[in-house]
Amino acid sequence: MLIAAEHVLTGEDGDDHVPALGFVDIADGMISRVGTGQQPADVTLADGYLLPGFVDLQVNGFFGVEFQIADADAWARVMTRLPETGTTACVPTMITAPVSSLADALRTAAAFVPDLPPGGARVLGVHAEGPFISPARRGAHNEKWITDPTPSAVAELAEAGRGLLRIVTIAPEMPGALTAIEALSAAGVLVSVGHSDATAAQVGAAAERGARMVTHLFNAQRPLGHREPGVVGQALTDPRLTSGLIVDLHHVAQAVCGLAFRAAPGRILLVSDAVAAAGMPPGEYLLGGELISLPADDGAPPVRRDGTIAGSALRMDRAVANAVRSGLSLPAAVAAATRIPADLIGRPDLGRLRPGAAADLVWLSPQLRTRATWIAGRLVYTDGAAGTLAAVRA
Repeated sequence: MLIAAEHVLTGEDGDDHVPALGFVDIADGMISRVGTGQQPADVTLADGYLLPGFVDLQVNGFFGVEFQIADADAWARVMTRLPETGTTACVPTMITAPVSSLADALRTAAAFVPDLPPGGARVLGVHAEGPFISPARRGAHNEKWITDPTPSAVAELAEAGRGLLRIVTIAPEMPGALTAIEALSAAGVLVSVGHSDATAAQVGAAAERGARMVTHLFNAQRPLGHREPGVVGQALTDPRLTSGLIVDLHHVAQAVCGLAFRAAPGRILLVSDAVAAAGMPPGEYLLGGELISLPADDGAPPVRRDGTIAGSALRMDRAVANAVRSGLSLPAAVAAATRIPADLIGRPDLGRLRPGAAADLVWLSPQLRTRATWIAGRLVYTDGAAGTLAAVRA
């Protein structure tokens, strides 16, 4: 199947140039050719942009489902619907809970994830955001379940999540954290600095031991100071670190998002940090076993009863649009939602349009809203708008 589009963004372009007419050729679920110019096509997209599917490394839930407490059917429902947002691969996230409870949740998920039905977003592993975090920067996490990353606690989670645990967020100033970072990194787990009151030097020490990511830059971490750079300062200046950023323009102001993109080009990736309330009407939902409320304001994040922000209701296509509003070029915004997270998670077969990559594609409208999504070359979503159905039929 050959898909032609007005603009094809490969995910690998980081400049300001939006290419003209192009095409992607698909065979056996993989991309066989990518090029520019006119070609006889099976599918012609009349406007907008064709690009790689989004890769979200931090998503707690969506469409009323919280991954941490959901069963296989609920996970499958979310994976089937995430392509509506342009997401074709993700890392479901579980937040701070007693170590034994997290271990049980990991074991439960590990038993059914390999058997999730095809056609939904790819599950790339699980992100344990806690419990090895700082009480001083806990955000919406439950303080009574925070604990030190002792060798036994780390080993329990690693064993329970064998083959599934992919990212762990740790505050590097916690007792035993540097040893834990080294052990997890050696085991192939991506360690992310987050929910941390660490100094810049402590974050640098974490990177020396193997940490490669920073969880939701600016949020729940020591801010940038002109004498003590903190987590933010080290994240923006250390070439070993790539930072997730929640670009809903509520967690981080638009101007500050723009500063981050300019300060660390190619080292910022877009995450949704979406929770069960995402994609749902205003009301009450759960996060980490506690109630959160989604307000009626469009795009506003859910909050705890005390007003603390508790995840987001952000779609990845909207994150890309907001990144562009913050001053990032469209090709660079696409890379931040595709190639950069795919590379960080060790999946060079995802997040780009090039021969040999998986044929996970998204068609965005000129307003950067998802119109259609393909996974492994198979159409899994169309918005049904006028002209869309006819255009995507192959």
